[in-house]
Amino acid sequence: MELQLLAGCFLFVLITVLCGRYWFLRKRESSGEVAETSQNLYPDQQENSLRETLEQIGGMMPTAQDPEHPIRRRLVTAGYRDPDAFRAFFGIKLISGLIVGLVLLLLSVFVGSSLGIALLCLGSGAGIGYVLPERFLSMLEQRRRGRVRQALPAAIDLMVLSIEAGQSLDSAMLETSRELQAVYPDLSEEFSLAHLESRAGQSRADVLSRLARRTGEPDLRKLTDLLLDGDRFGTSLGPALRSHAEYTRLRRKQQAQEAAGKTSVKLVFPVFFLIFPCVLLVTLDPAVLRLMGSLEQMLGGQP
Repeated sequence: MELQLLAGCFLFVLITVLCGRYWFLRKRESSGEVAETSQNLYPDQQENSLRETLEQIGGMMPTAQDPEHPIRRRLVTAGYRDPDAFRAFFGIKLISGLIVGLVLLLLSVFVGSSLGIALLCLGSGAGIGYVLPERFLSMLEQRRRGRVRQALPAAIDLMVLSIEAGQSLDSAMLETSRELQAVYPDLSEEFSLAHLESRAGQSRADVLSRLARRTGEPDLRKLTDLLLDGDRFGTSLGPALRSHAEYTRLRRKQQAQEAAGKTSVKLVFPVFFLIFPCVLLVTLDPAVLRLMGSLEQMLGGQP
């Protein structure tokens, strides 16, 4: 039974690879000379082909066609604004589920598990592999939010300088985007996109609201609320932005102090379970051995 299951898995993987290769070759042949020319002009043709393959695979999922799916917003928050990135992400989920499921299935076969256990490993591995890319996406979201949060104080200072120099808010955002492009590209890209939306004729309230919603960063949302209040009530933005910059720096300092205070608490478990037993072993082992030797001599000397 195990040999038959292993042979079936091998044939399934072989047929899947052959079908994928056949589809890839047919696609290249159908593109003709255009594909050959683009391959000569663009060295990353293989990467583009891989992305297109993932998009084709992900397009088979019914949820990949949903324009209001929450994954779309999460991909935008992580910095992937390509419309085809949504389908490519579902393609990655499907391939990841297939690979993890097959790996666990082969491991269960090699250890001599029964057919039921092997099928259970296949289903569990497929589920784990399907959910795993979402964990990586959450990690990418958190990292990008952290980079945006780190860039806010410098961006606010540049906006204060531009506004106090007599520029409008749109010009200040554009100038800030240019200055931050080399150091903080994530926030620079967001400000540049907001400026382009404003030039396209959209209202400032919609542009700023969309800016805060794209990144999902609470600190940036507070900045956009401040800019909206200043634009709505006609107040001076320079002093308000300067005060907000001081607030963001103070908040970052408090967060660093809080993280430093939590370090001692987090070190209790590794110190108690890993370091403390080693220290006891090194310090008490000679005394215990000497005590055991003395007891053996005492007990051995008795009649």
